Amino acid sequence: MKDLTIGENLPFDFKKLNPEIINSHVRETKEMMLMYDCGIKEVKTKLEILNNEFQIQKERNPIEYLKSRVKSLESIVMKLHKKGYALSVENAMKHLHDIAGIRVICSFIDDIYSVANMLKKQDDITVILEKDYIKNPKPNGYRSYHMVLEIPVFFSQKKQYVKVEVQIRTIAMDFWASLEHKLYYKETDVTSEEITERLKKCADIIAATDIEMQSIRGVVEEWEQLSPKKNTFVDKIVEIVDK
Repeated sequence: MKDLTIGENLPFDFKKLNPEIINSHVRETKEMMLMYDCGIKEVKTKLEILNNEFQIQKERNPIEYLKSRVKSLESIVMKLHKKGYALSVENAMKHLHDIAGIRVICSFIDDIYSVANMLKKQDDITVILEKDYIKNPKPNGYRSYHMVLEIPVFFSQKKQYVKVEVQIRTIAMDFWASLEHKLYYKETDVTSEEITERLKKCADIIAATDIEMQSIRGVVEEWEQLSPKKNTFVDKIVEIVDK
């Protein structure tokens, strides 16, 4: 859990606020941050279980790896200010959907939809929002599948529903998104139009590569179905017993 440190880029001066007012909200704020951290743990546990089950049933993992974060207090304050809401824990929980975030990195495009559907089938998860930026990419070429989930977290004295944003994408999509963020926002003499156009071109090339890789996997799976299956450990034991 992050310390309640405040940067210098906030829309007001915290030093001018009454210390008693700040201290009165410290515990409430810490509880909120803990709550979102626990929400992430709950969703990550579900994803890990689903991934392990998929491995047994399909003999492969749809999820390559997971990334997660709880938005910093400074980012929460700035976003509330940008949206025009007063600074409060209540407003943060009500109006911000991305305080808790998980990024799910998959191998192939169809794995993304498999993971999303498996999450939607969980009876204790409520899907608040879905955005498919794979079928409908953003103008800059960004592709990913976004979900805002609401999940119950059980504490010693209460049950609290927590919103967790889940972004599901392929390795290639994540590669582009990570570098786009680093490159686009650097100070440069190159015009933003040129950067945007070149990044969009890269995104389209990467998207085509994702589609081709999935097609290749389909061919490989067809070959595997046609070829004789290798004997499993149990089959070998049965053969020995029969002899």
